[in-house]
Amino acid sequence: MFRTKRSGLVRRLWRSRAPVEGDGEADRGTHGSGGCCMGKTTKVAKSNAGSEAELKALTHSILKKIKEKQLEVLLQAVESKGGARSPCLLLPSKVDAKVGQQSYSLPMLLYKVFRWPDLRHSSELKRLSCCESYGKINPELVCCNPHHMSRLCELESPPPPYSRYPMDYLKPPDSLALQESGDRAHWCVVAYWEEKTRVGRLYSVQEPSLDIFYDLPQGNGFCLGQLCSDNKSQLVQMVRAKIGYGIQLTREPDGVWVYNRSCYPIFIKSATLDNPDSRTLLVHKVFPGFSIKAFDYDKAGNLQRPNDHEFTQQPRTGFTVQISFVKGWGQCYTRQFISSCPCWLEVIFNTR
Repeated sequence: MFRTKRSGLVRRLWRSRAPVEGDGEADRGTHGSGGCCMGKTTKVAKSNAGSEAELKALTHSILKKIKEKQLEVLLQAVESKGGARSPCLLLPSKVDAKVGQQSYSLPMLLYKVFRWPDLRHSSELKRLSCCESYGKINPELVCCNPHHMSRLCELESPPPPYSRYPMDYLKPPDSLALQESGDRAHWCVVAYWEEKTRVGRLYSVQEPSLDIFYDLPQGNGFCLGQLCSDNKSQLVQMVRAKIGYGIQLTREPDGVWVYNRSCYPIFIKSATLDNPDSRTLLVHKVFPGFSIKAFDYDKAGNLQRPNDHEFTQQPRTGFTVQISFVKGWGQCYTRQFISSCPCWLEVIFNTR
């Protein structure tokens, strides 16, 4: 029997499905099943042989109904783990699939199979701004590209003790640093640091979306791998290599979002992620494949903290969000301050 190209694509796609707990890969915290921002991981038990066979048969049946060109788009996205640019995969949104007693829409099934086996509801997802379906409500055709989606971080309360960060260490951004970017049209500038040393010049951002990465196929944006660093620390070099696809920084109508495209957690501190009455800032852990609104313009404009002169000074120079790759900082880490982290970013927003 001759094997068709379509059948070959379907088999390759099934082999590239997201691993569940027990498959080996899932336990490494890469692009498989995820967790939530504050570190409480949601795990999925490895399916029994019956349900696995049922899911395989259903997935194969659905994929074989998709056009060959669309299968190639899906395969490109899945095999590159979102690293390669891939177009939207527009499919009917109202087609339902049933696994056991559970029914899923076609997009949800593809998201579960190829990215997040623990996904329960579409409310846990955030569509990325690069997607054609972004901002559209109930279109007949919806993008089913799993790498045009991200998982939403759900901030929990109260936060765990390790995430407490002293307010008195927050410093307003230097007005001269903003001038160094040389362009007043920017909405933010980004500085890359290795421990206490800034590497390279400030990167001025005018476009709505920016990729910040070390090694990204077809990467276009702020490439940290091209910066010249004199740091010979083995830890810095190890973390630098793990930045990989890095993060995506996107300015949207409701604020600035950070999407973790890498294979390792990132850690974020932002004043607008906090309770306004809190006297400490929190460090939030963001797992691979998750998005978090790192900066909220409305909250920033209204942010008032008692007895805090630094916050009253920040609106005229912008607010700063700090992001560390791989390594966290705080009371339960050996690193008390972000300046002790191997590789980190400072994002300075222009609020004028």
